[in-house]
Amino acid sequence: MSPKNETAELDQDVARRDKLARLAAAGVAVFPFTAAGTHSVKAAVDAFAGRPAAELEAEAPRAVVRGRILSIRKMGRATFFHISDGRARLQAYIREDKAGPEAYERFGLFDLGDIVAVAGPLFKTRTGELTVLCETVTFLAKCLHPLPEKWHGLQDVELRYRQRYLDLIMNPEVGEVFRLRSAVVAHIRRFFDARGYVEVETPMMHPIPGGALARPFKTHHNALDMDLFLRIAPELYLKRLVVGGLDKVYEINRSFRNEGLDAQHNPEFTMLEFYEAYKDYHDMMELTEELLTGMAVALRGGEEVPFGDHVVSFKRPYRRLRFLDACVEHSGLAPDRFADRPGLVAFAEGLAPDKKPLTYGRALDVIFDRFVKDKIVQPTFVTRPPREISPLAKTSRDDPEEAERFELLVAGMEVANAFSELTDPVEQRAIFEEQAEARKRGDEESHPIDLDYVEALEYGLPPTGGEGIGIDRLTMILANRRSIREVILFPLLRPR
Repeated sequence: MSPKNETAELDQDVARRDKLARLAAAGVAVFPFTAAGTHSVKAAVDAFAGRPAAELEAEAPRAVVRGRILSIRKMGRATFFHISDGRARLQAYIREDKAGPEAYERFGLFDLGDIVAVAGPLFKTRTGELTVLCETVTFLAKCLHPLPEKWHGLQDVELRYRQRYLDLIMNPEVGEVFRLRSAVVAHIRRFFDARGYVEVETPMMHPIPGGALARPFKTHHNALDMDLFLRIAPELYLKRLVVGGLDKVYEINRSFRNEGLDAQHNPEFTMLEFYEAYKDYHDMMELTEELLTGMAVALRGGEEVPFGDHVVSFKRPYRRLRFLDACVEHSGLAPDRFADRPGLVAFAEGLAPDKKPLTYGRALDVIFDRFVKDKIVQPTFVTRPPREISPLAKTSRDDPEEAERFELLVAGMEVANAFSELTDPVEQRAIFEEQAEARKRGDEESHPIDLDYVEALEYGLPPTGGEGIGIDRLTMILANRRSIREVILFPLLRPR
């Protein structure tokens, strides 16, 4: 912002504070406790905008509508202005002879951004615009700073995320994204509640991080003098509940991973995790299709959803593609490269020098992330990844080097991850011990052994299917937004 513009804004701030003081001196309740109303702006527009002008003139329906002033057009002893509730705009018309000289003069102390309640009959102007003829305009809140004049023209997109309240005021479509996100969560709850699942809450602070391979955030509990970790996933606690006899559980949870920021990652994110006893990962595929296809139809009006330059089809069934076959099909590498295991490992280590030394399975994972993931647009269950990158899944029935697991990819993003859960406590302990050794060698995504979870498995975990679905990424697809910051109200940002 130039010094000239900054000075002008400061002048406006002073003027607005002066107007607030003058309103208070005139006896106006400048910080009222409540405000009655008959309609929101959207409700008034929905109810009356479609009715003929003659019908409104004959009936003169009355309304009390609250909203924020977004435009003012003064015409001598009359003024047109628009108010908004963030979803719709409604014109209001105040005349000196109708509202009275004192009220009309007081309206001159109102600014763009102020919140008011307008009361009076509804009519349509000659241009057909629904309008409230104001008998009263009640002051509800003063906007002490000028609103952005050209919000869409701002070059610093982070300012929209930093001052999300301004983003919501100036861009009604942003509010619709977050209403859609709320509808996604509500749909999930209805879906699982109707199928007999129990919604639960599990701890967000863990003595041992677990449930996924990721770097945790660390904190300290003073009273107990112990380190704790913000959860990277609720998985191990949810499976303890299945051991205890809660055969169908789900949690909509906040999880935290101490990782970088990009279009698909925020260190704090929202996941759905659900587990059902006596099921496997094939059952999870069927349930996932039912959930997501039904959600697309209910919330977006059909099975096809636009996303960027693509149209994503949630029409069932989704494609099933083995992990190794996906690498061969989409990586651009010749198929015989995958038969040369030492050569493939060396190639992958060149792509990810920070992850050396690599095994064949981890090399495949590097190649998948680098070359394959973003090429899969339509919903695809990528099944049977390498066993060694799936420490909580059963070994595949078809190949001992693979896991009973799938990742659901949509629009180049991992949206879901599911297992036939590992139920053998001896095997699980051995895998945890391998992770503990890897941690000693400097692998910060591996974790200490969770002996309590192993003990829980020793009491008997029935065959179980489990899955996690990223709500942020799912909302990105349904809302046609290319950055995760567009679907998180307050994404993490660097300090100013």
